[in-house]
Amino acid sequence: MKSFKDVFENYQWDEVKNKLEKVSLADVRYSLQKKNKTLDDFLNLLSPAASQELELMAGMTQMLTQKRFGKTIQLYAPLYLSNECQNICTYCGFSLDNHLKRKTLSDTELMIEASVLKSMGVNHVLLVSGEANKIVGVPYFQNAVRKLKPHFSNISIEVQPLLEEEYKLLHEEGVHSVLVYQETYHQDVYREYHPKGKKSNFHFRLETPDRVGRAGIHKIGLGVLLGLEDWRVDSFFNALHIDYLQKQYWKSKFSVSFPRLRPAEGIIEPNFIMEDKDLLQLICAYRIWNEDLEISISTRENEVFRNNIVSLGATAMSAGSKTNPGGYAVDKESLEQFETSDERSMDEIKIMIKKAGYDPVMKDWDSVYNGF
Repeated sequence: MKSFKDVFENYQWDEVKNKLEKVSLADVRYSLQKKNKTLDDFLNLLSPAASQELELMAGMTQMLTQKRFGKTIQLYAPLYLSNECQNICTYCGFSLDNHLKRKTLSDTELMIEASVLKSMGVNHVLLVSGEANKIVGVPYFQNAVRKLKPHFSNISIEVQPLLEEEYKLLHEEGVHSVLVYQETYHQDVYREYHPKGKKSNFHFRLETPDRVGRAGIHKIGLGVLLGLEDWRVDSFFNALHIDYLQKQYWKSKFSVSFPRLRPAEGIIEPNFIMEDKDLLQLICAYRIWNEDLEISISTRENEVFRNNIVSLGATAMSAGSKTNPGGYAVDKESLEQFETSDERSMDEIKIMIKKAGYDPVMKDWDSVYNGF
């Protein structure tokens, strides 16, 4: 059965890196004026040369985003279910070798956390957990989705890679979106970041979005952990992945996120530093290349950046986030996955968005809302 692995194997990391370095300003300007953009154009817009046209790219990004999505920002919040994890990942606070307090929400605790999110006005919730199949496996997720579905119009998950049949089960329960990050597409060093656990299997993770697509999930979210390897090369491979998936699973929608490596317990320092202007260039490159792609900005980013990105390509933002299980009410001191940077409340983010001339959207209008 065909998968992205078949496409991926036709590309080499160093060859992509060399192409990026050879892009000229003339190449960038040619790509900007083209009507129908290709992956080659995306590569040009990612290049160091393209940074010279960032102001023009930002203007185009604003126009294209408003044309496709209007002046709206979808707001959501994560709900961390568990920080149990059987992987050792050198960049993550949940890593198995961090011998700190572990926590998995009970049914009662789950609903207490959910009630706090509802009091914040949240209707789109992202369920997140560490990767520990025996403790937080598919039955646990099915139960959580069943309990939360009457109270939220949209439920997404960011959990361990699953089998196609397992994604189908969660889809039947009401899961709308699945987020899965390759972390880095640099296969030669991937194992160094993931020395132990199921996550060390590069190709199993690489083919996860294929299994999500075959399961009929409505939306698939991708991204790389910015800071592990060269962000330009990693982002090209991420776009290559999205391009393949859109052609293969055309009924699904797609989103991209931009997690930059943030402080957490026991993690490494970033291998590559990504400045704010670099992240802006990356967001612009995605939007100019793909007008339909949803672009999500998390609370990993600081207030100033998030204030400005509202009008420069973002379509969704998290707010008021807690990255530890029970962090909203039941266990505020449990181990967090990473430190957030923008710690403003959901109401403060709504006010900021409105001041920018945009509308904060809390509800999925295709679903029926049932409050607590």
